[in-house]
Amino acid sequence: MTSPYHWQVLNNGMRLATASLPHAECASLAIYIPTGSRHDPSGFAGLAHFMEHMAFKGTAKRTAQQLSLDLERSGSQANACTAEDHTVYDAKGDAASLPILAEILSDMVWHSSLPPREITLERDVIHEEITMYEEAPGDHIGDLISQALWSPHPLGEPITGSHRTLDAITRNHLFSFCQQHHFSSDLIIAAAGPYSPGEFEQILSPYLPDQSITPAFSPEPFVFHAPSTPVILHRDTEQIQLALAHHTPGRHHPSRHALRLLSILLGESTSSRLFQKLREEKGLCYHVSSDLALFEDTGSLEISLGLDPDSRDEALEIIFQEIQQLQREGPTEEELERAKKIAITSSKIALESTSSQMAWVAESLMFEGDIITPADSRARLLPVTPEDVRSIAEQIFEISHQAIAEIRPL
Repeated sequence: MTSPYHWQVLNNGMRLATASLPHAECASLAIYIPTGSRHDPSGFAGLAHFMEHMAFKGTAKRTAQQLSLDLERSGSQANACTAEDHTVYDAKGDAASLPILAEILSDMVWHSSLPPREITLERDVIHEEITMYEEAPGDHIGDLISQALWSPHPLGEPITGSHRTLDAITRNHLFSFCQQHHFSSDLIIAAAGPYSPGEFEQILSPYLPDQSITPAFSPEPFVFHAPSTPVILHRDTEQIQLALAHHTPGRHHPSRHALRLLSILLGESTSSRLFQKLREEKGLCYHVSSDLALFEDTGSLEISLGLDPDSRDEALEIIFQEIQQLQREGPTEEELERAKKIAITSSKIALESTSSQMAWVAESLMFEGDIITPADSRARLLPVTPEDVRSIAEQIFEISHQAIAEIRPL
């Protein structure tokens, strides 16, 4: 069976990754810039995120309102997001609207005019965004555990930056950031829809820059250090928000598949150990979860939950018991097979749209250097054994290397 996935280096030096889906009625397009919050200069955390916002605020030929109107006249929609190691500008709509998506996205990303008035207004908007997260304990705990685990590395800064660093960012910072990173040689254009690779190239090429003018940018590498003291805030709230985190190897390490299954076993499903013990058996919390984040050179496994202050110590004891049991004995064959089934099925469900297919080819090429088929990716989980999971649990769950963050009632 011929793969629907294809990638090539374009004449301008950038890469085009496509998913040809003959029966799709819609098309999705994205520009993946391999720069995120970990690339922000010291003292200017939030710069990549600020630039993401400003791409929607006007170009040499369109105001912010005109960008929205021109896109929505075709029934299409655009969005963007900033992560730790990349930024994505994406749009989706009817398949026939792909040339419109290409023209508008390229205008936003490569011709942003950064109007001074819009910078002032959007700075205020981002201040409100930061405040919104800080006033939502379930969201804010994510920034605090990152601070506890990574600081003083840039990975320990919020993606949005802080009120202080946001005020330090000027138009010159935004302009320099755009010139350095939006024309990078390792930038990826990704598309999915009912077109062949040649048709995608023909449709998109007229709207792309003539050449990539800046080399790939390398972020500050992470040098391992034990996490600092716990990060604790006191807020006007009745619950404790609690998070624990440990460093893991990065996305290319041989243990990454065992790590993925370890996170599922701990807290990514209703059958997971922590959900069953803390919620179903003990009734200590409504929500508990684990999450795995893998970067080029490092990663993290985080556990988070919200609970009554009187339940804190008992919950921590149960978490540590489950971790220690996994370190000593690993999972059973039955629960490991269940975790594999969860991972494989959730992967299949997640790839049911053109947007997710587009994201698959882009992120596969960006992070792996090639487009790995979903089937091949899922097959890599199958050989993982209980001993593989036990071994990586023993490696990462060093109590002296554990980061802790809490938001406690006043």
